[in-house]
Amino acid sequence: MSSTYDGRRSNPSAWAAFWLGLVGLLLMPIPLFIGLILGGGLSVVAAVFAVIGLLKGLARGGKGIAPVVFAAIFILLTWGGISIGGGIVW
Repeated sequence: MSSTYDGRRSNPSAWAAFWLGLVGLLLMPIPLFIGLILGGGLSVVAAVFAVIGLLKGLARGGKGIAPVVFAAIFILLTWGGISIGGGIVW
């Protein structure tokens, strides 16, 4: 029985974008600019990893794109929350 699964995730940069985007979304509501710096900074890094993960996933025929989609949702929610005052006001 030969298996092609080697125990690794299919797209590590996509998973990095997923987790960084999720942590950024969770940290964004912290008031007094802490959420803006922590959540906003992590979401920018997640956006970079999401682009890299998307390009890698498209090069592999669409394999590993699902975490990028969720990361994009987390990033947009974080940026939307920051734009209405999340992480800035008490």
